Amino acid sequence: MPALPPARVHIDAQAGPPEPEQKKSILAMLGPGLLTGAADDDPSAIATYTQVGAAYGYGFLWTSLFAYPLMAATQEIAARVGRVSGRGLAGNMRRYYPRPVLYVMVSVLLVANIIQLGADIGVMGASFKLIVGGPTILWSVMFATVSIVAQVFVPYSRYVTWLKWLTLTLFTYVATALAVHVDWGAALHNTVIPNLSGNMKEAIVALVAVLGTTISPYLFFWQASLEVEDTEAAPGEEPLKKAPQQAPAQIHRIKVDTYLGMAVSEIIAFFIILTAAATLHASGVKNVESAATAAQALKPLAGVFAFGLFTVGIVGTGLLAIPVLAGSGAYALGELFRWPVGLERKPLDARGFYAVIAVSTVVGLGINFTSINPIQALYWAAVLNGLIAAPIMAMMMLAANNPKVMGQFTLSRRLKWFGWSATACMLAAAIAFFVVGG
Repeated sequence: MPALPPARVHIDAQAGPPEPEQKKSILAMLGPGLLTGAADDDPSAIATYTQVGAAYGYGFLWTSLFAYPLMAATQEIAARVGRVSGRGLAGNMRRYYPRPVLYVMVSVLLVANIIQLGADIGVMGASFKLIVGGPTILWSVMFATVSIVAQVFVPYSRYVTWLKWLTLTLFTYVATALAVHVDWGAALHNTVIPNLSGNMKEAIVALVAVLGTTISPYLFFWQASLEVEDTEAAPGEEPLKKAPQQAPAQIHRIKVDTYLGMAVSEIIAFFIILTAAATLHASGVKNVESAATAAQALKPLAGVFAFGLFTVGIVGTGLLAIPVLAGSGAYALGELFRWPVGLERKPLDARGFYAVIAVSTVVGLGINFTSINPIQALYWAAVLNGLIAAPIMAMMMLAANNPKVMGQFTLSRRLKWFGWSATACMLAAAIAFFVVGG
C-alpha cells in the first residue's frame, strides 16, 4: 500500500505549546518581534507621528488601532517564513522568483533605508545637541561610528541584549503624554472613529506616511532574518521544515513575541500623536520643520520634563533603529547574492554583509552634510516605504503560501486574510497618494 502524503499541520488549532515551553516566562519569549516593533518607532516614526499630531490634532489617533492587526499579522508571516524555512525573505525569493524583480525591490529597499538612516542620524545629533550642546554634526558622526563598531565587532548574542534594554526608552513617550494636558474625550472619540478632515490631498499624503512608517518593508526582512539568526544560535534548534516537532512551541513563541512587540509599537505611536495634538496643535503649531522645532516647542508648552523625555526618546530609539535599518538591507542584499550573512559571524567571515552595514551608515551620515532638512527627509522616507510596501508584501505572501518554501506550514486562513488585507491596504494607500495626493 503506497504511503500517504504528510498531512498539513494546522498550528493555529493546537491547544498550546508543550509543557516545557509553558513554563517559560513571557519575557523569555521576547526577541525578534519585540526588537522589530520597537525599531518601528524610530526617529522617522517619531517625526511622522509628531507631524500628523501637530497638523491634525487627535484626528489621526485611529490609525494606531486600525494598523495594529495588519502590522502584527504581516510581521508574524515574515517571522514564520524565516523560522520555518531557515532562510530570510530575500533568500527565499531568490530561489523561486524572477531575479530582475528582486534586484529592483532590494535596490529600492536599500535607497529607502539609507535615506531613513541619514535622517535618523541627523535627528539624533540635533536632539543630543539640545541636551548637552556642541555641534550637531559631531554627535551625528559619533552615533554613526558607535553603531557601525557595535554591529561589526560585538557578537549578536551580546548585542541583542543591549537592543532589548534600549526598548525601554520608548516609554518616555508615554510619560511625556501623561505630563501634559490631554482632552481625553476628544482623544478617545478620534481613536475609534476615523477622521481625515481638512485638505484631503495633504491628509492622504499624511495617511500614506503613517502607514508607511508602521508597515515598513525593512521590518519584514529584519524579523525574518533574526528568526534565522536565533535558530542558528540556539543548540538543538532547526528550521521547522526539518524539525516539525518543534513547531507548536516555536509558533507559540513567535505569536507572543510578535503581537506584544507590535502592541508596544502602536501604543507608543498613539502616545506620540497624542502628545503632539495636546501641545503643538492645541497651541497653533501645525508644522514641525525639524527635530529642534518639535522639542523646543514642547519646552514652553509642557515644561522641561516633557521636553527632556521627548528628546531622550529620540536618541534612544535612534540607537535601536540604526542597526535595524542597516542590518535589514545587508541581510536582503547578502541573501540575494548568497553571501555569508549574520551578526553572529566574525567580520572576516562575512565581509560583504558587514560592508553593506558600514557603507549604508556612512552614506546615510553623508546626507547630513547637505542642505536636506532631516525631518522632511524622514517624512518622505516614510512615504516612500508606504509606496513600495505593497509589491514586497505580495511577494512575501506568495512565498509564505508556497509549499516549496514552507512545506506543510503554509499560512492558516486567518493569516492569509490579514496578510492580503494588509497588502491591499498598502496598495490602496499608494494609489490614493498618486491619484489624490501626488
